Amino acid sequence: MKKKNILIIFIILILGGIAVYLYMTRSNATFSSKYNDFAIADTGSITKIFMADKNNNTVLLTKNGIGDWTLNKTYKARISGVNMLLETFSKLVTKYPVPKKAHNGVISRLAARSVKVEIYQMVYRVDVLGIKLFPHEKLTKTYYVGDATPDNMGTFLLMEGADVPFVVQLLGLRGFIASRYSTQEKDWRDHTVFRARLNDIRRIEVNIPAEPQNSYLITNENDEVRLWKNDGSEPVTHFDTLKVLNYMTAFNDLRYEALLNDIDPHRIDSISNSAPWFIISLIDTKGDTTVMKTFFKPNDSKQFDMYGKLYTVDIDRAYALVNDGRDFVLIQYFVFDKILKPLSFFLPNG
Repeated sequence: MKKKNILIIFIILILGGIAVYLYMTRSNATFSSKYNDFAIADTGSITKIFMADKNNNTVLLTKNGIGDWTLNKTYKARISGVNMLLETFSKLVTKYPVPKKAHNGVISRLAARSVKVEIYQMVYRVDVLGIKLFPHEKLTKTYYVGDATPDNMGTFLLMEGADVPFVVQLLGLRGFIASRYSTQEKDWRDHTVFRARLNDIRRIEVNIPAEPQNSYLITNENDEVRLWKNDGSEPVTHFDTLKVLNYMTAFNDLRYEALLNDIDPHRIDSISNSAPWFIISLIDTKGDTTVMKTFFKPNDSKQFDMYGKLYTVDIDRAYALVNDGRDFVLIQYFVFDKILKPLSFFLPNG
């Protein structure tokens, strides 16, 4: 009987040892999930995203509401870019750990030129059986985004606190994802210049310094749209009402093409201090004013007319000052032509 008990104990010890060994080897082989789980299923709970590179460039995206994000506590963030980043978070797929022979090289590159990513989410202190209580913001993931793999089919990512980086891909994408983690502020800026519905517009002032006779004012008060000459001192009695209404609706969504604040400051000053072409001011029903000053752009691209004559100015694009003159931008006539209209445009036979 004693021998039988001893045998049973011996077998239990052996089986226990095997179980411990398998657990330890499995844990070492697959790594802790906290070190290779980069994806976030519930991106709707993300409240803040912080990214920083080795050159001290930083981007802070803060959620204000659904489809409304702020960039660096100052600017409105470009929602299409934010949505792409959130989609990236949800579709990250960890493929495999970096092989030992490549480990040191990948770690060195991550230390030299990676992007640090911090993701904050709204979590609950109590989350049991569908009961969620005591919400609070918490830093849930911190990892480093490196460069692409040699075959450009993946990206090296390293979770903070981990010793081993991983090769990560985006579900459904054959390529690398590092470019989606930009730390350049201009890449996240919203490009909107005007965004106002017809009913939200109180008045539009259009000043054309070179043609003061073609400057005008449009007012929209008490459900009555009126057109005035120059600064509003003289009403226009006969004008095309439909053209004026179409003009006002054109302010619904107008965006610039590119932010040019980083070009030669002397060039910006030279253009900004010259006589503007159009100065357009929109005042909404809340009393907020949005101003855009436009300037002709030199014909740098050497555009010619049908007779081979060189145009004096660019026929596709112009410069503009927006956001209270803080931002120097490039606009397309294709987009803005609809609001660059003189007074004569609205008059009979205009």
